[in-house]
Amino acid sequence: MISPLNPHMAATFPPPVMEARRWLEGVSFPPGRPLINVSQAAPVAPPPEGLRRAIAEAALTDDAAHLYGPVLGLPELRAEVAAQWTAAYGGTVAPGQVAITQGCNQAFCAVMSTLAGPGDEVILPTPWYFNHKMWLEMTDVRAVPLTTDDTLVPDPEAAAALIGDRTRAIVLVSPNNPGGAEYPPEVIRAFHDLARRRGIALILDETYRDFDSREGRPHDLFADPDWDESFIQLYSFSKAYRLTGHRVGALVASSARLAEVEKFLDTVAICANGLGQRAALWGMRNLGQWLAGERAEILDRRAAVIEGFPAVEGWRLLGCGAYFAYAEHGFDTPSDQLAQRLVREAGVLMLPGTMFQPEDGGAGQAAGRRQMRIAFANIDRAGIGEMFARLRAHGADHA
Repeated sequence: MISPLNPHMAATFPPPVMEARRWLEGVSFPPGRPLINVSQAAPVAPPPEGLRRAIAEAALTDDAAHLYGPVLGLPELRAEVAAQWTAAYGGTVAPGQVAITQGCNQAFCAVMSTLAGPGDEVILPTPWYFNHKMWLEMTDVRAVPLTTDDTLVPDPEAAAALIGDRTRAIVLVSPNNPGGAEYPPEVIRAFHDLARRRGIALILDETYRDFDSREGRPHDLFADPDWDESFIQLYSFSKAYRLTGHRVGALVASSARLAEVEKFLDTVAICANGLGQRAALWGMRNLGQWLAGERAEILDRRAAVIEGFPAVEGWRLLGCGAYFAYAEHGFDTPSDQLAQRLVREAGVLMLPGTMFQPEDGGAGQAAGRRQMRIAFANIDRAGIGEMFARLRAHGADHA
């Protein structure tokens, strides 16, 4: 018999990506038809050589890289984020308003720990990012689903109707994971104004900001001189510089809130990875042109997805941006079962919409049974074409 277990932890669903990987057990893929894995939104290639050399140099010559560092992050990295964000967003961000975390997920957990406790509520648009939902479940904070239409862009007026006495925050992700939607600046502004009026926080996760298809700033919230009263931004260096294994993220908020965040970080990890922070700093200072090339490649793959979907009978593209395409299938099979069949019958691993929607028997659950997420960033145009060919053949076999 297992020893006592936190009931909120026990009630939280298993990590979806790990669950999907288990579908591969016992399945063989012939050499001429290898698995197409579009299940996880993470770079599979190492950082560029210059960045790897910078990491190696830091490991050999910077003794401080191997020691505990400041809990809120390397001062030089905090200052670099502040300077680049000030230039990019047309506002003012100070180094004291930046914290460096062990990845963006930790940034979310840290800031949410300062906002909400057991019995409180946080509004999450659906389809939602499952790790956000998991943390709320584990901490006994109720995730209030905000349903979106076929554009996958949430409606601020609909959100206003969900705010109650226990609401502490609204969480947005743009470009969106899992939907791929890029939220219009006026929508983000409307959410911010709503949060400010109602005395709650707006959290904007911009993990994929470097791959936004639009030119210019994606919103103007930092231009407000008092932006930090209600706005909190999250960011990840993992996607931009291929630093997933080094775990480096950022949290931008008021210095007063970061003083509370510091308590969480000191308790959980003490400080972010020293070599990872130095790698992120080097990347920010030296890889601007390289990152522009990475963005161009991702945008080309996005275009290939948009171009290819109309030819796949039985599927309809709902959203596409950054690393993700989110689609609706027209089969009778629920998406969680269809995803497992696609592994065995088509050699394609993607995640079902049931992993991104509520399981309460309502409209969200019904939508999730018809939806799939495709993380296309790790396959090139040829791979995208092969994926569509397999989906077409699979559909023909089950027509």
